[in-house]
Amino acid sequence: MTENNQKQLPKFETLDALTDFFDENDLGEYTEQMPEANFEVNLKRRKYFVAIDEEISEKLSEISKRERQPSEIIVNSWLREKISSYSEKI
Repeated sequence: MTENNQKQLPKFETLDALTDFFDENDLGEYTEQMPEANFEVNLKRRKYFVAIDEEISEKLSEISKRERQPSEIIVNSWLREKISSYSEKI
């Protein structure tokens, strides 16, 4: 669509009105009229490494294979349970 044939973006009273409008209209027809948005997103989660005994590591690997779950998921689940039960005592 050429610039002089471009549809005019209406003003909206509510967020619901805006979402209803774009449920029924093509956002691409209004992109030139929309302000540029700048923002940063940091989705990285920090990971911490803890040394564990070799025997524990071997048993964890066995459990991981048997459960078909990565060791990281199993350990995090166990730690959450332990922390939760500990927190209830204080």
